[in-house]
Amino acid sequence: MTTASDTVPAPPSDEVNRDAAAVLAELAGPDAVLRTDQLAAIDALVTHRQRVLLVQATGWGKSAVYWIATRLLRTSGAGPTLVVSPLLALMRNQVAAAAKAGIQAATINSANIDDWRGIEARIRADEVDVLLISPERLNNPRFRADVLPALAATVGLLVIDEAHCISDWGHDFRPDYRRIADVLAGLAPGVPVLAATATANQRVETDVAGQIGEATRTFRGSLDRPSLHLSVADVPTAAEQLAWLDAWTETHAGPGLVYCLTVSEVERVAGHMIDGGVAAAAYTGSTPAPERERIEAGLDDGSLSCVVATSALGMGYDNPLLAYVIHLGSPSSPIAYYQQVGRAGRGRVDAEVVLVPTRTEGDIWAYFASTAMPPKETVEAVLRALATAGPSTVMELESMVNLRRGRLEALLKVLDVEGAVDRNGSSWLSTEATWTYDVERYRQLAASRKAEQEAMRSYQQTGGCRLRFLRDQLDDPQAADCGRCDNCTGERVDQTLDEGAVAKAQQFLRGAEVPIEPRKQWPRGLEGRRGNIKADLRAEEGRALAFGTDPGWSEVLGPLFAGADAPPDDELVRGAASVLKAWPWDGRPTWVTWVPSRTRPQLVEGLAARLAEMGKMELVDAVTRIRPGAEPQARMENSATQAANVVDAFRVGRADEQELPVGPGLVLDDALRSGWTMTVVAEGLRSAGSGPVLPFVLWRRP
Repeated sequence: MTTASDTVPAPPSDEVNRDAAAVLAELAGPDAVLRTDQLAAIDALVTHRQRVLLVQATGWGKSAVYWIATRLLRTSGAGPTLVVSPLLALMRNQVAAAAKAGIQAATINSANIDDWRGIEARIRADEVDVLLISPERLNNPRFRADVLPALAATVGLLVIDEAHCISDWGHDFRPDYRRIADVLAGLAPGVPVLAATATANQRVETDVAGQIGEATRTFRGSLDRPSLHLSVADVPTAAEQLAWLDAWTETHAGPGLVYCLTVSEVERVAGHMIDGGVAAAAYTGSTPAPERERIEAGLDDGSLSCVVATSALGMGYDNPLLAYVIHLGSPSSPIAYYQQVGRAGRGRVDAEVVLVPTRTEGDIWAYFASTAMPPKETVEAVLRALATAGPSTVMELESMVNLRRGRLEALLKVLDVEGAVDRNGSSWLSTEATWTYDVERYRQLAASRKAEQEAMRSYQQTGGCRLRFLRDQLDDPQAADCGRCDNCTGERVDQTLDEGAVAKAQQFLRGAEVPIEPRKQWPRGLEGRRGNIKADLRAEEGRALAFGTDPGWSEVLGPLFAGADAPPDDELVRGAASVLKAWPWDGRPTWVTWVPSRTRPQLVEGLAARLAEMGKMELVDAVTRIRPGAEPQARMENSATQAANVVDAFRVGRADEQELPVGPGLVLDDALRSGWTMTVVAEGLRSAGSGPVLPFVLWRRP
């Protein structure tokens, strides 16, 4: 335990000891006993009204500290506790835990909008002991204006859960968390503050402690997880990984979690497991709230043996009986990995943790890294656009600045917190305040993220103790060899594969349907086109052979796209033909054309010719690129710039000057990201008299 000064605080009083033990018994049963640092932290909050930072392992009991402190503070007449918590799963577990101790808890989040007014009325009537909110609420203008000022003035305890999210050095920094500074500034004198995390190295610990107050007392404990057995399995291909997972679930009882890096991979892996008879479910950030609750309950009551999830099911989810956590693909940070594997073994003597690295994880890391702070020139362009155009929506800004929507929204949040912009409803406006892009800070952050990725590679390859490696990354001074991991014991995860299972998995992966939804509306700010795209000028729903890092075909397409242009081989043609065969179109295509490729003309034209021959369709040369010097679409970041870049890039019409066929036509392209190239080509073909346009691309990019 460390403190903010050299003065050793007096031990907790008998009264605090007695009262805290009584509340703990309600929370966890009569046999539960408080840890020394738990009691010291409660005493610091309740008796001394201090600011406290807990850096303790997952399962240590950080939430017990603030529930007990809340109960004791409320009994003494203090105002309600405000808990800032990042995930819905965490909030649901917290509300249930509070009820055990007779604490009236409520939550305001995106899943219970209809309840907000009633909860706000209960807060004003002092009928709520604890209010849990997401950090996004702190950035909501109405909440900041109507609820937060009065709440901050009456709060009896502020709790910042998963406090590493405050620090931009943390593995899961969230700009909305920076609004906690507004809450801190509005607190009445002497209001205690508790920040809690399991994943803070020394740099993050110092940053968080500095943000919550100079006199913060820090309680850092051992980050050992004695129930965990960590291993790494070398299973190279995606099909082999699914076959290995099949064998694992046959020999290991659940409940368990399988983490994947992307939503599409979660859905794919869960689909394969369900097809194989496993009681599994997919859980991602896009899973509706009622479905999330059903899945969590199923994992808790045993009706589900496995949940395949992104990190959306992570911080705060508490099922003490989880028997294993498997990662198909590494997180980009060892600290994030430590946090996720901490779901396992909370109430068990032993639990298995297995990392299965994937070939595509580096590409996924690079994609997420690209969502970090944009370059100085881009940020200044956004500020200039707002200063010139006045209040603008995100959609309007997209037509002025070449920045992807998600990245633009994240940037605006940062600029909002730092006072450079303000939000009024759906519009953003410049505050005209002086704001300086801290080049060196962002360079250091990028270097830190790169170092984390390199450390994750080192974890995969280390011959030393795996848990010690993770604890060293967290600057745990008590780190020691665990004696339980594969390197400590020499016992490796069984990687024996059944060839039939691998073949079946490969068939599953390559049989996945990849639809392409047609664009139906032009983006704002596009010259000459606006509003809805007429139904008779739109493309039909299309198909792609592969999507993103889809392991079924991306492992074939990756080397093909990276190498020299060449005609398609037989394997690729058969794959494309299988997509056409499974396509439930309203009318079979009678002709084929293609979008001229800048870099792979032999591949695209060759595939069009082969498919036309196989399907007895007319091959029609109908699309010509008339702006070959235009910027590649890959450099366009958002919908507005992508559409503007291709809207006049093609001429449509048969090279032989004959009329276009009136039957359905298949239009081929090598890759599709935004869909605007295919939208513009379809509009041209339909305007020139063609029949329905059926887009088909080899690779749909995210």
